[in-house]
Amino acid sequence: MSRSWFKSKRISRVGIGMLVVVMTLSFVLPGYMNTSYASSSATIRNEVKKVTVSGRSFTVQTTSIPKGVPSTVGLAKGKVGLTQDFNAIVKAYRGEAAISGAFFEAYGGPPDPYGNLIVDGKIVHMGHYGTTIGFKSDGTALMDRLRLSIKGTVSRSVGSPLSWYATFVNRTPSTNANVSILYTENRGSYVGFKGGIAVVIENGKVTKKVPNDNVMIPKKGYVLVCNGTEKSMAERFEVGADVEMNVTYQDDQGQALPWEEVITAVGAGPRLVKDGKVALTPTAEGFKDQKILSSAAARSGIAIMADGSVMIATISGATMKQWAEVMQKLGAKQAMNLDGGASSALYGRGKVLTSAGRLLSNTLVFGNNLNRNP
Repeated sequence: MSRSWFKSKRISRVGIGMLVVVMTLSFVLPGYMNTSYASSSATIRNEVKKVTVSGRSFTVQTTSIPKGVPSTVGLAKGKVGLTQDFNAIVKAYRGEAAISGAFFEAYGGPPDPYGNLIVDGKIVHMGHYGTTIGFKSDGTALMDRLRLSIKGTVSRSVGSPLSWYATFVNRTPSTNANVSILYTENRGSYVGFKGGIAVVIENGKVTKKVPNDNVMIPKKGYVLVCNGTEKSMAERFEVGADVEMNVTYQDDQGQALPWEEVITAVGAGPRLVKDGKVALTPTAEGFKDQKILSSAAARSGIAIMADGSVMIATISGATMKQWAEVMQKLGAKQAMNLDGGASSALYGRGKVLTSAGRLLSNTLVFGNNLNRNP
């Protein structure tokens, strides 16, 4: 079976029925955690650092992770679109280090993520802005303005194959939104809402096309829901037709990116440091919120160091410009911002270093003995 049921344009098309999913989470109280599940490995290191930028001193909580330590994305209760306590994610995955991940809707409505999420090589959520950090199986880290594109063809009994595409993956559309969205098992047993036309694909074939009444997601396939003006795309599918899909990995300028071998990824942003220099252009990445552009707030972030190791860190009351300067002074070769504010959270070596102020949608977890199916 293919490593991922979303494969890149370079690897060509694959039958969409090759769909497998992984994920989970749980619950514990904040503060010091029961560390019976945490490794005693000395390779991961916590350190509090004092950094002065622009005449102001900041206290930074850091956790350093050597290159090669396995990583994964934890989803609240094992599903995209739910929330759960940060500590529970670490416990469920036997993490030795963890940090808050992609932004998500925390102020009303379904708590869906906004950024890219890749788990075990499978796309479980797709964003169209910001910066994404990705890890290959050997621990090599990449950081780019990743823009995923999912397209495919449907071969009917008569005529030439017809094209189709997905706007998003595993999220709830707003009322009357003109979108086509893929739903995989990472969403749960059902798509989670009513509306639009649902095309059910299993083992690479269309098995059903019906008005979406919270349709069930097949274990060896997925559901494409066509909503609003995109309902007309559902007409291209007929029961029994063969369906194929491919994915392209590009940057925001349309240039191809070598992300086919990435198995874990989290998208947030903005980019803070590039090649050792401050590289902060949030509006160019699609950010408009003043919490990102100018305000001071609690921040979480991740850096790739010169030796290929990773540093995850949190800071209080910093503007994004200050955060970028701090990351540079800490020696980051590449660095990006992760979900912050009340979502800012950090764990390392049996201890919660920064406690989240709310339930979280997703996190980035590291550990030498990860439980990938808690």
